[in-house]
Amino acid sequence: MPRSTRRRPALTHPAVEEIDLFDVLHALSDPTRMTIVRILRAEAERPCGTFPVDVAPSTLSHHFKVLRESGLITQREDANRRISALRAVDLEHRFPGLVDSILAAHARGADS
Repeated sequence: MPRSTRRRPALTHPAVEEIDLFDVLHALSDPTRMTIVRILRAEAERPCGTFPVDVAPSTLSHHFKVLRESGLITQREDANRRISALRAVDLEHRFPGLVDSILAAHARGADS
């Protein structure tokens, strides 16, 4: 049976000036998405299926979509997988210190 020639829809990312604070805060309100962002803060890039989270693949795809559409991450296609990266420079430009402050507060809360 031949493989499908259907391609996935193009990935869209908001421009830096379109990144909205409330969308970022909403995206960071979920523990799974916080885990993804925390890991991407420490690593330059990571394939989507390699994050240590305990959710179904469809749920993980949803989390990546929320992060991407909020402007927190970028994703690019690499053969049959997607590679994710934190938009650290863009976020620092738009909201100086925000992501690091939220990650630090989250880490303090996890230590309690």
